[in-house]
Amino acid sequence: MKSTRPVSILVKKQEPKYSVVFNTYWKFAFLRQESFFNRLHEPQGPWSDDKILSEYKFTNAYRASDRVSQYLIKNVIYSKEWSIQNTVLRILLFKFFNKIETWQLLERHFGEISVETFNVDLYAKVLQEAMDRRKSIYSAAYIMPSGPKAQYQGKRKHEFHLSLLEKLITGSFIDEIYACKSMSDAYERILKIESLGKFLAYQFVTDLNYSQHFNFSEQEFVVPGPGALDGIRKCFVELGDYNTTDIIHFMMDSQERRFDELGYPFKNLWGRNLQLIDCQNLFCEVDKYSRVAHPEISGVSGRQRIKQKFKPQKSPIEVFYPPKWGINDKIINSVDWPQAAAM
Repeated sequence: MKSTRPVSILVKKQEPKYSVVFNTYWKFAFLRQESFFNRLHEPQGPWSDDKILSEYKFTNAYRASDRVSQYLIKNVIYSKEWSIQNTVLRILLFKFFNKIETWQLLERHFGEISVETFNVDLYAKVLQEAMDRRKSIYSAAYIMPSGPKAQYQGKRKHEFHLSLLEKLITGSFIDEIYACKSMSDAYERILKIESLGKFLAYQFVTDLNYSQHFNFSEQEFVVPGPGALDGIRKCFVELGDYNTTDIIHFMMDSQERRFDELGYPFKNLWGRNLQLIDCQNLFCEVDKYSRVAHPEISGVSGRQRIKQKFKPQKSPIEVFYPPKWGINDKIINSVDWPQAAAM
């Protein structure tokens, strides 16, 4: 998909200066996407000849292809036709914990999660019982803040998030977010939610935009997270006239040319090019990848090791994307689903 955004960033006076990691960014994107397709067509593996990819865990080149995003899209958003009230409730509830097992736990106790079945006290009781059994109810992918103590004195973290969700769905939030004309407007509204910072607000608006109720352009707005800032620092010696947001646009707008120049036959997502959210995430992943590939190059955080080893998920999944993207029919004709592997 070609960018519809004016390419003003490409005519800035002083272009950024690349480091050796810049080419590694495109190499990683190519290798990770190649691994993704290899896993679909050859479930038993191996899926990559790259030693770093084979040893350590990395997210997919496309955010929507990751296991948790896939579950959100298939089982939370598109399990059936949900009203906007139920869609927002389900997405935010899932994202507050961002853990498949937590969602499944709640469904086992309450059936289909909806505005009608949502109950702060009952949900909190089930989650507390899970915690008492030493079960983790939050994902380790990112840290959810606990909230302002002054307003939620005495509440545990999960109780705060459930109470906050109730406040959002019973107040004016849904009408306000639905009235937004752009992703940046919706992001600014989400940013007003108590305890959410810029990184989480951008993640949440991206997930809401997967649904049929929102159709914001993904090529107009991006917020670089902490990991992406590390990756940008490693990929560029100097940014020139660009800021970090410009840099992500720069990567998205030039992706086809870069892959061609470097000789990487990148296979996009059934006709869908990398979007801003994907290019942002790739900076985060290349930061990790370069800790092994280019240990002499430092980022902002100074982290030197990759913590998570690669452990393939054993349960198979079938990839499915928001129908409005128009790629699901193409997938059906290109993948042998009975043998599809977990992402």
